[in-house]
Amino acid sequence: MIRFDNTWLRDLPGTFLRLAPDRAPAPRMLAWNDDLAAALGLGGIGEALATQWFSGAELPPGADCAALAYAGHQFGGFSPQLGDGRAHLLGEVLGPDGRRFDIQLKGSGRTPFSGGGDGKAAVGPMLREYLISEAMAALGVPTTRALAVVATGETIWRDGQPLPGAVLARVAASHIRIGSFQFLAARGETEKLRALLDYTIARHYPHLAPGDGLGLFDAVTRAQARLIAQWMGLGFVHGVMNTDNMALSGETIDYGPCAFVDAYAPGAVFSSIDRQGRYALANQPLILGWNLARLAECLLPFFDADEARAVDLANERLGAIAGIYRDAFLAVMAAKLGLAVPDAGVIDDLLALMPGQDWTGTFRGLSEGRALAPAFAAWQARWQAMGPDLAAMRAVNPAVIPRNHLVEAALQAATTGDMAPFEALLAELRRPYAPATGREAFTLPAPEGFGDYVTFCGT
Repeated sequence: MIRFDNTWLRDLPGTFLRLAPDRAPAPRMLAWNDDLAAALGLGGIGEALATQWFSGAELPPGADCAALAYAGHQFGGFSPQLGDGRAHLLGEVLGPDGRRFDIQLKGSGRTPFSGGGDGKAAVGPMLREYLISEAMAALGVPTTRALAVVATGETIWRDGQPLPGAVLARVAASHIRIGSFQFLAARGETEKLRALLDYTIARHYPHLAPGDGLGLFDAVTRAQARLIAQWMGLGFVHGVMNTDNMALSGETIDYGPCAFVDAYAPGAVFSSIDRQGRYALANQPLILGWNLARLAECLLPFFDADEARAVDLANERLGAIAGIYRDAFLAVMAAKLGLAVPDAGVIDDLLALMPGQDWTGTFRGLSEGRALAPAFAAWQARWQAMGPDLAAMRAVNPAVIPRNHLVEAALQAATTGDMAPFEALLAELRRPYAPATGREAFTLPAPEGFGDYVTFCGT
């Protein structure tokens, strides 16, 4: 039976508002994550109960629901109060192994943080987060995960169009964001900020002593650098790297206008609202540093009691981020190329040749011993002379990723009630490194005529 705890609500007063989700009028399970449910100790609850609990129709025993408050820089502009505008934290579940995870409902109704929104979500965006987050988990990328998507039986309106409503049940190591710290720092609430610091350390970095702001900053820097390096190695564009979308756990969180590139392009942008390319593929490492600078601003009181010394320590840390990320990225790329030791020259020269080439297909082809296009001949000969480990490459270079045209086809079908394409795609995404034989249709880039891909902040 599920075991809920509610440490956030006990330990962090002033950072949430208690309220229950809306009751779904006619809930129907669309996607239930059996493997994740088993890992959380939820495998035996049955579909009927799961449908009620994870749609908002009923509350699980021990749940204490709340909308979390946070601030954030959105596309560079600071908002001192954002918060969960259509999400409700049910609480924290303790798995059989004692690990703690948040379970949150998304699309579960209006909250005081909703602004002009209706607090609801449509089937397509919720299933999109399910697909992409499950793909990331299978690819070995730290990520929140989807436990369930439940159709609510409501109709919601977007851009004048009626759409079927849905709720996503999301599982996260926690929902502590850079924006969580910004919310308290902007109010000058130092003691509450100290409580959040200690809570974050206890939950995610227990090797650190309470109050160790520098230690926390260093740990988060390393975790986020590794994460963004993994994104870049897969050609993943998050799309909305606002400070409220960066988790201190080091997980990928908030899958909205995200996508994987087919043809490699450093300036790749998919989000309909990122008109200036702030969060383009190649800018993600730069935004990593920018966002961490905002976290450092919040943690200054815990870097050193002397303000000048604290600023010096912060600047020292910020100056090191580019190098930390570069090392993480080179390690990712060395693994993709089957090299025991990173060779920056070989990696950088390959990247210079890559624009316009299928990113995923190129690396998978190398791992399978295929010759690349003639423009790569000199580079490929140089690389082969280094004795790459092709078997090791196949373990880190996927044959299958969430190709944009397949994702869109699956979501469009699901919106009309046909879940078969979604289920077929999900099955293949859960074994990304398996051979392509027999599933070639899931390995190819978009066909001609698919056009420029545009995503929206539907999640």
